[in-house]
Amino acid sequence: MRVRRNPLPRRLVDVLCYLVIGVFLPIVFIFEIIVVLPAIHEPGGFLHTFTFLMAMFLLFNIKGNMLACMVIDTSVDHEHVKAPPDSEAVRLGWRHCTTCDRLAPPRSWHCKVCGVCILKRDHHCLFTGCCIGHQNHRYFMCFTMYLLVGSIYALAYNSVYMWLLNGSIYCNWLTAVKLVCPMFMLVIGSFWTNMQLLFYSLNILALLYASVILAYHVPIVLRGEVCAESGKQHTYNNGLHCNLRSVFGQRMHVAWLSPLVKSQLPDDGYTWTINSAEKSMETKKLK
Repeated sequence: MRVRRNPLPRRLVDVLCYLVIGVFLPIVFIFEIIVVLPAIHEPGGFLHTFTFLMAMFLLFNIKGNMLACMVIDTSVDHEHVKAPPDSEAVRLGWRHCTTCDRLAPPRSWHCKVCGVCILKRDHHCLFTGCCIGHQNHRYFMCFTMYLLVGSIYALAYNSVYMWLLNGSIYCNWLTAVKLVCPMFMLVIGSFWTNMQLLFYSLNILALLYASVILAYHVPIVLRGEVCAESGKQHTYNNGLHCNLRSVFGQRMHVAWLSPLVKSQLPDDGYTWTINSAEKSMETKKLK
């Protein structure tokens, strides 16, 4: 598995989105552990210990999968992969990339931001600042999945802390105004109160982001497609089991537990298994 030479985001919008997860998430995590958790569960008790360990597990998977997305190189390796002859390229699905001025394998597309052709390119992720493709698709899906679970978990605890334990401070019309228009946090209220409202707002945004992303991408993964193929063709839809294995690898039943779990992908990113319906159509065309 190759590693990117420069995994850092390149565009300003990518940097800003990365900071939300890369910087604010650890800060919010520390706040949850030091302030919110002890206020709800007695330190040293079973629920306190269990929640702390669960929070550590979620944070590790969010940050670990995010880092894997950024570090793993999923671009076309033109230097070590031999392209087929021009006479065979079209039949095998290879096409000429005008930007790279080289033949690119099936399902690969050029990314203007990354500056390379990406194997089985799905999309360019703003929060990781890189493209999601063949080698890091699993880590992106796990990243968003754990972000959703962590956001729900945190929102539940934050809601109890703010609305039930500290209702006298937060249950008022001014809080509603600040949540709708966060700019008011800069001029109204104490720093401590506004900081907690900011964390609560970020919590809601993370939940919405993860929900929308998963609602869009999960059906695409289940169909064995990428974003560019969504609703257009079913060439690589080989059934639910094969589709999931093409993303999560041979050990897909445990690959989601940790980014450290090794799970070999069944495809190399250059040649793909076509479903039986497409094969029969190609056979008829050749005849």
